[in-house]
Amino acid sequence: MLKHWFFKWQPLDRVALGLITVVMVMIAGLAWGGDQTLPRVRYFTWQDRDIGAADRAFILSFSRQMDWELISEAITIDPPLPGKTSWSGRRLAYTLLEPIPYGQGFQINVDIPTEPPAKPEMEPFSGFFRSRDRVIAYIGTGPEAGKLILNNLTLQQKLTLTPANLNVLDFQLYPSGEKILFSATPSDQSNGDPELYTVTTGLVVTPPEEPTHSPRPPGEVTKILDNRDYQLVKFELSQDGQRLVIQRIQRGPAGGEASLWLIEGDQAPQQLNQPATGDFHIAPDSENLVMAQGQGLAIVPLTKQQQAELLSFLPQYGMVLAFSPDGRDAAMVKFNPDFTRSLYLVNSQGQAKELLKTTGSLLSAAFDPRGKVLYCLMTRLRPDEQFREQSFIAMVDIRDGHLTPILDLIGQKNLGIGLAADGSGLVFDQTTPGQQQDFQVILLPIQALEQGEVIKLLPPQTLGPGIHPQWFP
Repeated sequence: MLKHWFFKWQPLDRVALGLITVVMVMIAGLAWGGDQTLPRVRYFTWQDRDIGAADRAFILSFSRQMDWELISEAITIDPPLPGKTSWSGRRLAYTLLEPIPYGQGFQINVDIPTEPPAKPEMEPFSGFFRSRDRVIAYIGTGPEAGKLILNNLTLQQKLTLTPANLNVLDFQLYPSGEKILFSATPSDQSNGDPELYTVTTGLVVTPPEEPTHSPRPPGEVTKILDNRDYQLVKFELSQDGQRLVIQRIQRGPAGGEASLWLIEGDQAPQQLNQPATGDFHIAPDSENLVMAQGQGLAIVPLTKQQQAELLSFLPQYGMVLAFSPDGRDAAMVKFNPDFTRSLYLVNSQGQAKELLKTTGSLLSAAFDPRGKVLYCLMTRLRPDEQFREQSFIAMVDIRDGHLTPILDLIGQKNLGIGLAADGSGLVFDQTTPGQQQDFQVILLPIQALEQGEVIKLLPPQTLGPGIHPQWFP
């Protein structure tokens, strides 16, 4: 009777019933035997990527929930990168405790060893990533005078980026390292007014979570701003590379006073509703401008809706030396009534701590990425010569203000110091003894020991003739 009932169905009904039966049998089999596939890593955010100092954590996504403490113990990185783990759902995050050292490749493995005949805990995983190359740029002197030079210390390669018909005066680096913004005059005009350009470096950087792309050839120059109606005085590029603030003076009868202008992306310059009365810097958030106004520092927004507003005014400080990499702290200078200068550490809430007081000058500074040391370019009065100053580099412990001089510099034209993004070295320029016009770029290697608590300085190295060296991000 059952057979008779079944064959009374239409052919399509019999096919559907057969498929349902097969699916139910398969589901029952899975429920009885369980999922026999091994858990595995589905996605690694740093795979084949170029990692910079701003990249502090990677994520491993798994196919299922795991014993995260067991997985944490199973992670190995070669060379080692100390870190801590955290997890949520099927994802595990590994946060570095130290800035990643530049110029290296890293192998990561996740494997839980088991003894046969025990079943493996997971499919072994192996991945690869690399840190950015150690690269500096500077303005050449001597035979390469006025040219923008790129020196890749990792690959031991040096390139001249700008053509012979341009004399470079100043430059700033885009965060990707693939372009440089620079001001230059024609080489045949000793007193010409500068114009603003970009030049490609030939470097290609593929940060996490961004699509890969091919590098552009080095040395491609593009004019950004001419000098037809205005004379360029100064420019400042934001940390994200999206905003550019320029100070310039209008030509003609209506000229004479400097004004500030904002360029966003490829848009035309827009004048800011702020007086260009002193030095200025774009804050690390790329949203605000810190500028000298009167007897203090003003913080004003760069957004169009708020450009006329004043966010804050710090009357006790006259100059900003440096911002910390995370933007939470700034090194500021206070000019005291007794003609001394005080160095202050000021956080984002306005809380301040005096680090030191000096009778000399405070010229430049750079925060160590570990947040413990401030490197300063300073001067002291020479005891044997009245009103003559000696430039030197010092380390300042930002926890207690302890000052440690580390190197006396030769000559008077020290434009500043630059600290590598991973804290591995300082670059600066100085003259050759007895030759005041022969400027050399110097590298002072720094070795961090015991997770940055102890810093070892290595002998300085001469990199070549030049001035104004800067590390790539």
